[in-house]
Amino acid sequence: MASKNERQQAILELIQLHEVASQEELRRRLLERGVSVTQATLSRDLHELGVARVPTEEGARYSLPESMSGDEDKPNLGLLLPQLFSDVDGVGELVVLHTVASGAQPIAEAIDAEGWPEVLGTIAGENTILLICRSAEARMKVIGRIRSFAQPVQGTG
Repeated sequence: MASKNERQQAILELIQLHEVASQEELRRRLLERGVSVTQATLSRDLHELGVARVPTEEGARYSLPESMSGDEDKPNLGLLLPQLFSDVDGVGELVVLHTVASGAQPIAEAIDAEGWPEVLGTIAGENTILLICRSAEARMKVIGRIRSFAQPVQGTG
């Protein structure tokens, strides 16, 4: 039986080497390596590792946190939001940003890394982020900026 650390390392390696579309596929690949894991444990491991299932042209695939950012030290909001964004709304000084499953953590980290002066802080769950802004006016600027970042980059022809 592999230790938790060995199992998680195997998960990272498999996702890096293969385009993994589902937990079941990942579980089978782990089993081929001699690592038996339940769906619940695998789900927990993916969450702990910060692995997100992101949309691609070939369908949803698991992606490592560092592959979703342009710079290892700073997550790239311009890359993350078009892939993970679902909806944004707000009231008063509060912004609620919805993402696809497992998208909230990397986006919140990227927003924090941006250092927007209008944002006092972020709180992220599984697929929802609460942003606390300095004012209602700041909230409107932040929502506009988020919507702008969330637009997919269009090809030039």
